[in-house]
Amino acid sequence: MTEYSITKMKQDNPSFVLHGIQDVKFENRPIPDLVDDQVLVQVEKTGICGSDVHYLLHGKIGTFVLDKPMCLGHESSGVIVKLGPKADKVGKVKVGDRVALEPGQVCRVCEVCKVGLYELCPNMVFAATPPYTFGTLARYYALPADMCHPLPPTVSFEQGAMMEPLSVACHAVSTLGQCRSDQSVVVYGAGPVGLLSMAVAKALGARRVVAVDIAEKRLEFAKKTFATDTFLPPAKEPNELPDKYYARVTETIKSQLQIPYMGDGSIDLVIEASGADACVGMGLHILKPSGTFVQVGMSPSDTSAVPMFQIIAKQLRVLGSFRYGAHDYPLAISLVARGLIDLSELVTQRYEFEDAKKAFETTRAGKDPEGNVGFLFLFF
Repeated sequence: MTEYSITKMKQDNPSFVLHGIQDVKFENRPIPDLVDDQVLVQVEKTGICGSDVHYLLHGKIGTFVLDKPMCLGHESSGVIVKLGPKADKVGKVKVGDRVALEPGQVCRVCEVCKVGLYELCPNMVFAATPPYTFGTLARYYALPADMCHPLPPTVSFEQGAMMEPLSVACHAVSTLGQCRSDQSVVVYGAGPVGLLSMAVAKALGARRVVAVDIAEKRLEFAKKTFATDTFLPPAKEPNELPDKYYARVTETIKSQLQIPYMGDGSIDLVIEASGADACVGMGLHILKPSGTFVQVGMSPSDTSAVPMFQIIAKQLRVLGSFRYGAHDYPLAISLVARGLIDLSELVTQRYEFEDAKKAFETTRAGKDPEGNVGFLFLFF
């Protein structure tokens, strides 16, 4: 392993900065000063998330509105090159360690932090999220030492950068969904988070992992990697009421894949990773009585088509999933290190840092100039 020292640090901090809608620039920003238990990480690999692209196109996500220039990026790995004055007291990392970055800083003293739900901290400072102006698409990034997760020798920097979205899936499938061996799981949406949710369910021993999406190429890729079965929903008929449509599609998938209403082989867990109203409705319909529904996909607006009768009559457990929390990063790293999840086929494009604009355009299009469909994009 390469040992890094302060003397090897460069004196500039090139950063990819969003100034407004579709207005990005390369800038040299100051190297962050360290306080308390912070460490300085030299970023090695970064992935582009859908939220980064959303900020580029719209300048906001929900109530998070861009009001000043902001460095993009939050899916990264790197090497610790400097320790803050109190970082050695944490005793977890040292200069030279290869780490995955958990890019949120919490207050540690509020009610939710104290009960271990720090992902819900109202004082959260999160990379590339307004009103904060720093992100990981830069040479250097500072964060608390305990939010740096050491990477085993068998886990590459590239895989380390993918621990952020994989931890989102671990949070939804394991922490909240409590997926166990021999359960049957349906994942709606075969984008990056959906695929990684399938990967986690499979790694945890699910007997069946069903991928549902409206794009055949995504379903083909899901079946090739993590899904045991796939399903392409039929289109909604003219004037068909939402609940009727959900029921019809659910009966079709049950018949096609031989899924019973309850008992052996019925659906224990649904992960909704698309954010589409129709998938929310279908997911609640297909669950067995007392099943668990986890909403991880972000909808552009509040849905008005939730079939409440399904929730009540089947006494479903319905949960929202937000980012990741305690133990999610360690689980993600462990699953990859032990060979239970293979991330290699999910990296479909690689770019140099200088080509960040091109990488964002490819991610936005969902395919490269040759027409190859992409799922997760990383650049060096």
